[in-house]
Amino acid sequence: MIKIYHHPKCSKSREGLAIVEASGKPFQIIKYMDEQLPVPTLERVIDALGIKPMELVRTNETIWKESYKGKTLSDNEIIKALATHPKLIQRPIVINGKKAIIGRPPSNIKSIL
Repeated sequence: MIKIYHHPKCSKSREGLAIVEASGKPFQIIKYMDEQLPVPTLERVIDALGIKPMELVRTNETIWKESYKGKTLSDNEIIKALATHPKLIQRPIVINGKKAIIGRPPSNIKSIL
């Protein structure tokens, strides 16, 4: 089943959800701002995306700039920051089987549906 990690207040995430809905395929919405993602889940998402944890960080967010920018952080520390501050997670993320993509731009999502 397709999973979309979604933040309803984000316009790109809403566009991504519309693309998933238009596919007509069954999907699950995970509102990760409401129910924070545990570290093991984030690790699986990062593995599915095939990226380094830093590539999932929204570096323009205030919390990143104030608490993390300029520090040398390990991958584990970055993942813990993402788990603690879900606002830092790029969005939307769509997973379909073993494939995953960050929907920036949202049209990228079509490639895994």
